Amino acid sequence: NPYAGLVRHLRASWLSGKTRPMEYRVAQLEALGRFLDDKKQEILEATELDMGKPSFEAFFSEILLCKNELNITLNNLCHWMKDEHVDKNLVMQLDSAFIRKDPYGVVLIIAPWNYPIQLFLVPLIGAIAAGNCAIIKPSEISKNTERLVAETLSCYLDNDCFAVVTGGVPETTRLLENKFDYIFFTGTSQVGRMVMTAAAKHLTPVTLELGGKNPCYVSNTCDVTNVARRVAWGRFFNAGQTCIAPDYLLCTVEMQDKLMPALREAITEFFGPNPRESPDFGRIVSDKQFRRIRALLCSGRVAIGGQTDEAERYIAPTVLADVLPSDPAMQEEIFGPILPIVVIANMDEAIDFINARPQPLVVYAFSCDSKVVNQVLKRTSSGGFCGNDTLMHVTLTSLPFGGIGNSGLGKYHGKFTFDTFSQHRGCLHRNMGLETLNTPRYPPYTQQKLSLLTTTFEVKRRGTCTLL
Repeated sequence: NPYAGLVRHLRASWLSGKTRPMEYRVAQLEALGRFLDDKKQEILEATELDMGKPSFEAFFSEILLCKNELNITLNNLCHWMKDEHVDKNLVMQLDSAFIRKDPYGVVLIIAPWNYPIQLFLVPLIGAIAAGNCAIIKPSEISKNTERLVAETLSCYLDNDCFAVVTGGVPETTRLLENKFDYIFFTGTSQVGRMVMTAAAKHLTPVTLELGGKNPCYVSNTCDVTNVARRVAWGRFFNAGQTCIAPDYLLCTVEMQDKLMPALREAITEFFGPNPRESPDFGRIVSDKQFRRIRALLCSGRVAIGGQTDEAERYIAPTVLADVLPSDPAMQEEIFGPILPIVVIANMDEAIDFINARPQPLVVYAFSCDSKVVNQVLKRTSSGGFCGNDTLMHVTLTSLPFGGIGNSGLGKYHGKFTFDTFSQHRGCLHRNMGLETLNTPRYPPYTQQKLSLLTTTFEVKRRGTCTLL
């Protein structure tokens, strides 16, 4: 295997204990900060070349959010690393019981192309903070960013403990043949299954950050203008190539009629009368993705947009009205600047529609009535939830981010990333003396010993608690 030697080298570094001291972890994390500072302009240029990403969006999503994750980690690492002491029973009051946060070892991070810096760097921050060695596999589809990462990251990190591997499907397949101690994958459900199959051969734990069709319910009681602006921003950010973008709207026919002019106005406000000429609207990442997304335009009727240019890989911000559940746009994650509207009769029908499909990465709900938003939250299941906005929940490092079922497995961001890459090791350190306390558990067994054991080990139920 062409990567076996690299994995062995990193494992030897990890076994040496080099990555465990807090000082080492902090130094490597600070080096990542210098990478972001020094390469800021090159990151903006590479993402612009790869998918026409506006510099505003690239700075916000690829640099600012990464710096936030980095600083949250540096600010709290000494607390996160501490042993967590836990409650003890009567017999063990003089002993030490705690949770030790151990690193897993050598981890593999496979990143996608849509946010090619953020989606390798945020997991890497947690992997380093937890004391692991890591191999990073950036996406070959965002080739300019891949080249930047491959050529420059090694200048900042310890090459005995961290490495970048480039290539496409054949290289990734060979890489996955090796035994890793943890695999963190972001991408499609189809490839996620392949990663999980490869990991299962070594019983390697995984985090899978996948995707799906994120529903957005809009009730009849809402501020239509605000809904249109927030939905249009979330759908068309990064030209719709965002795993947590609202994938389709669910609303009544009356709300659809109200939303259409408001969405048209929001799109014009954001991108001008011709979004193709706007510096604030991106392009599709590849010809293959362009053709796939363009084929979805036959769904329902094009109410806004619909223009395309294959040479530029441009698809205009598009809204499709009267889309049927059987239409092509409802059969797969869109991952592009198309927003279908599916008409439903009421909130109950919207909830039934959502629950009849695989659990999404996020559910969105808009209403001026908090009871409506809370009903959608209560009666649906998804990786995350956001009421009266789109995308913004992902900017909070205090919230876990991840999917459920078809949309993923595991969670990260902030301390959750540190915990993901840490083995929470249950530890008990007992006193060598005081053997009399252990006598009741030893044979020969008697009823008296059992009664004594029950008294010292039994946990009794307290009064019931009420959720407020």
